[in-house]
Amino acid sequence: MRHGKKFNHLGRKAGHRKALLRNMSIALIEHKRISTTLAKAKALRKFIEPLITKSKTNSIHSRRVAFSYLQNKYAAKELFEVVGPKVMDRPGGYVRILKTGFRKGDGAEMAIIELVDFNETMLALKADGKSSGKKRTRRGRRKKTEDAPAAISAAETTAEVIEDSVAETENTAEADDLTKIEGIGPKISEVLQAGGISTFAQLAGSNADAIKAILEAAEGNFAAHDPGTWAQQAQMAADGKWDELKKWQDELDGGKEVNKDDEA
Repeated sequence: MRHGKKFNHLGRKAGHRKALLRNMSIALIEHKRISTTLAKAKALRKFIEPLITKSKTNSIHSRRVAFSYLQNKYAAKELFEVVGPKVMDRPGGYVRILKTGFRKGDGAEMAIIELVDFNETMLALKADGKSSGKKRTRRGRRKKTEDAPAAISAAETTAEVIEDSVAETENTAEADDLTKIEGIGPKISEVLQAGGISTFAQLAGSNADAIKAILEAAEGNFAAHDPGTWAQQAQMAADGKWDELKKWQDELDGGKEVNKDDEA
């Protein structure tokens, strides 16, 4: 059973798979580049990279471990005398897989697997890139002188937007919730704000006649409301006497003082 065996079996039994990877490893060490299917190339990379790491330590033990996998003394000699010294400074990633398309017939995805340090063309291109000292990119780069005016104008625009938003925030923060006054609803609050009364202090400083005039000038049946206690309530709210205000509002009826004789 294959419980827990998540690696690619390559459609072969264990012995056949080991022999396949051994022969491909010998060919890769000898020729430094081979062409195979993508699935076999990925399996070969897991098989051969630990052996290349072993080749960095040229000892009897390392040679015997590598030979136990390769079973070829010529490949083991090439691995330790040629490949090992070449990859001494590379901390892993010894092989490169390049996809080459699909095979005619069965449509299998093909690839080339090669030893990274033995591709002279790629190494030469990498050396040229380092010697030039410039990072290559496919995107065009504009001069700094062209970007400077645009950056300055963008910064000025951003600063103006920030100032406007701060001013709006300050104006919003200055306004009080007038609906906390008994007798004032959301629509009356909007009417008072349109008339220049937006805070508890402003409402407390206004007399009942001035508030009545604002209500009568507005569209709607707002003149029927009695603002007689609004200024006193606003003064208590401005002073922070919320407990006293709440107790008094419980005695009011729609913002009007209730006559005790009428209640009796």
